[in-house]
Amino acid sequence: MDVLAHMRVFRKVVERDSFSKAAQDLNQSAAAISKQVRQLEERLGTVLLVRTTRRMSLSDGGRAYYLECCRLLDEVDALELATRGCAGKVAGRLRVNAPLSFGLKVLSPLLPVFMARYPDVRIEMTLDDRLRDVVGEGYDVSLRIRAALADSTLVARRLGDVEQMICAAPAYLARRGTPRLAQDLHGHDCLAYRLADSPGVWQLDGPEGASSIVLPVRFSADSSLLLADMLVAGIGVGALPSFVAAPLLASGALVRVLPSHGMARRGVYALTPDGRHVQEKVRAFCDFLAGALQPA
Repeated sequence: MDVLAHMRVFRKVVERDSFSKAAQDLNQSAAAISKQVRQLEERLGTVLLVRTTRRMSLSDGGRAYYLECCRLLDEVDALELATRGCAGKVAGRLRVNAPLSFGLKVLSPLLPVFMARYPDVRIEMTLDDRLRDVVGEGYDVSLRIRAALADSTLVARRLGDVEQMICAAPAYLARRGTPRLAQDLHGHDCLAYRLADSPGVWQLDGPEGASSIVLPVRFSADSSLLLADMLVAGIGVGALPSFVAAPLLASGALVRVLPSHGMARRGVYALTPDGRHVQEKVRAFCDFLAGALQPA
């Protein structure tokens, strides 16, 4: 039994979330792929993949084994590249997950530049505001925007910062008045980002000091882009990341509210599976984004 070959098959099945898709990628039959995974499970004496008629998922042991498989296989590949004199080549498939608004507003103009710089990299991008299972779904990098990160086995690298801007439409403020103090928000309709660390609560730091404001939320959503549309429509007051708010403020569609009150800046983090070896394509992508996101 070629353990490394079986490990590669197992990794491919997890990353493709399908025996048939893995079989196509590896130019083997689905039956052969299934047999190799079963042989690996028999060798280890544990179930790696929990199979049902509808879906497949990693067991707890399978998740840990997958992580180690990736680390070991990457190190083997790196060793072979170094031996061949090809170490440092940035190439291969790069699977990236990012929030929808960040992907459309920030990554969209940057990705063509990165791909022109590294023509041998193939990018598979998934845009989703919810945190995906980075290891289980086979992502190389997951980009997240958070004030703080929960403890996990993932490696986090801070690439940059994002300012939160409190905004409203001029028509709304003309109708309801402009808040002057943080406490004035209690008399307004507010919009909340449902996936925030504390949705419906803003921590503000202004001339009167720090304050925690429990918002009277009239509308909430899990998309900053939808919140922006609702703000422009005059539904209420809300906070948007600067990369969404800036063009709307510049056009006059929105105006700043409580500009002297700051909200905690959020970090743009690159989350990658734990492992001693960082693939060159991942390092190059993170280095590129870190350079692009730093203030001029």
